Amino acid sequence: MEYIPHGVCSRLIHVDLDGDTIKSVEFVGGCSGNTQGISHLVKGMNVHDAIARLEGIRCGNKPTSCPDQLSYALKQAIGEA
Repeated sequence: MEYIPHGVCSRLIHVDLDGDTIKSVEFVGGCSGNTQGISHLVKGMNVHDAIARLEGIRCGNKPTSCPDQLSYALKQAIGEA
């Protein structure tokens, strides 16, 4: 599934789940090293655990961040948004 993030540099987040397990995450745009790192860290993680860890992370003075936006994408993917 695809999610359009809000308030961050990335323009799109691709999420692929296998049940409650994150198969892959790909960010389009954003800080390449950080978004690649996030994608690798959450691969194989339980979607609920990832949401709990990423939700609410801020980027500087912004009220959100790429990890926070990923939590919204994951919620949407499992039908909780």
